[in-house]
Amino acid sequence: QVQLAESGGALVQAGGSLRLSCAASGPISTIFVMGWYRQAPGQQRELVASMNTGDSTNYADSVKGRFTISRDNTKNTVYLQMNSLKPEDTAVYVCNALITPLRALTPFPYWGQGTQVTVSS
Repeated sequence: QVQLAESGGALVQAGGSLRLSCAASGPISTIFVMGWYRQAPGQQRELVASMNTGDSTNYADSVKGRFTISRDNTKNTVYLQMNSLKPEDTAVYVCNALITPLRALTPFPYWGQGTQVTVSS
């Protein structure tokens, strides 16, 4: 089945940088939007950044100018470069993608397991 696998989460000091990766695998026909959400303890999941097949991007106001989303369509992979990290960026970062599996007629949303990002002050 289609799966998303994230990597790159870590403990980092404020002001530091991290790069998250999310690779989609399995019987995939088409990948539309790929993106990242995050969820901090006691808070709702929020969209961090997304990118569609036309390379149009969307960012949460809180990360604009600090985070950059990119895709490698040859690898079915989306990246999130996070710079100037702040303690309030601490959360579980979860990959999301809208994918049409092989032999399917419509796309479905898929979610990864999440990767922990902790920013210390």
